[in-house]
Amino acid sequence: MVEPLSKTARFHNLGGYYMGVSNGKKQKRRLSAEEKWEIYQECEKPGAQIGEILRKRGLYSSDLQNIRRDVKEGALDRLRQSKPGRKKITSVPIKEHEQLRQELAEKEKALVELSVIFTALKKK
Repeated sequence: MVEPLSKTARFHNLGGYYMGVSNGKKQKRRLSAEEKWEIYQECEKPGAQIGEILRKRGLYSSDLQNIRRDVKEGALDRLRQSKPGRKKITSVPIKEHEQLRQELAEKEKALVELSVIFTALKKK
């Protein structure tokens, strides 16, 4: 979770970096994708007090606009990557494949034996 920023520092948004001047030193901070997602989700809840959320985190409404834009672009990029149609069949490890083949052969053999018994009983 992001710590609230001190009231004495002045902050300006520069492309995802938040720069502040405190004690004569510049501070840089970049929000991680998880932090942006958390802020986005918090602000999208019904009845959310967006101004309060942004103040608590030391952000501006323009920062929220940038986060919303990033979320939308990320979602659209991900949707563009997905291809319509059936999903590709994932490969099965060789050991598992051989085990399944063996089970199938055993079941086929048992089915043949049961068919023979059934046919013999039917004739009686």
